[in-house]
Amino acid sequence: MDKGFYLYCIREKTNSKFSTAGIDGGEISAIFYQDLEAVVSLVSLAEFSSEEIQKKAQEDLAWIKEKAQVHEKVVEEAMGKNPLKNKGLKAVIPMKFGTIFKTKENLEESLKKHYNQFRESLKRLKGKQEWSVKTYLNRKVFEKEVKKVSSVVQEKEKEIAQFPEGAAYFMQKQVDEAASKEADKALQDYAEKFFETLKQYTKTGTKGKILEKELTGKSLPMVLNAIFLVSEKKLEDFIKEIDKLNREYKPKGFNFEYSGPWPSYNFI
Repeated sequence: MDKGFYLYCIREKTNSKFSTAGIDGGEISAIFYQDLEAVVSLVSLAEFSSEEIQKKAQEDLAWIKEKAQVHEKVVEEAMGKNPLKNKGLKAVIPMKFGTIFKTKENLEESLKKHYNQFRESLKRLKGKQEWSVKTYLNRKVFEKEVKKVSSVVQEKEKEIAQFPEGAAYFMQKQVDEAASKEADKALQDYAEKFFETLKQYTKTGTKGKILEKELTGKSLPMVLNAIFLVSEKKLEDFIKEIDKLNREYKPKGFNFEYSGPWPSYNFI
């Protein structure tokens, strides 16, 4: 059976051994080029062909999930990540799931061709970590808070107060609609404010896709999915700022959750 080289990530040469088994159950090894190290393992070219992976994605999501988790675990070990250590991690260039080279020569040629680009990326990522900050919102609490300060909503309520009780009941719908629209506007401003507040502690940041409840497993909807590249020197201040945002904006219905460090997929 023909074997190929499954590529997990690229980092500076270390010669360190891996305790994690590869995506196909085999040993993790390395291919070197100058001062670069490509972290790889041998896999069946038939099982891990692009066509077969696409087929699995349609017919066997459990297989995809299992292999993707192994891929992630290997990359995290290459970083030196562990629950007790958030500093001094190695810079790595993570590869997309399913990156395979048919021969060692092909991989070495790629390392040679993109050497300067890889070196520049590693230099830029050194001493920095990718962190995710997801913001969730209790909409009822937020709209209630918006009503307190919105002149538009308050004006509507004054108008309704002049109507007889029966008519006011039906007019209340207009107040609720106005409150919802005002909340939508305010939410955009808050989300941008949160993003910019956290970005000042980081090298750069980006906004990811808003995930549905089915994917997050949360009862509250996500309103901001932010990813930041944080200098290790600023990490403590960054996390303190998130805790501060939680304390300050929880009464308005917001909840912030952060996680990391992650391989820097969003900043390579």
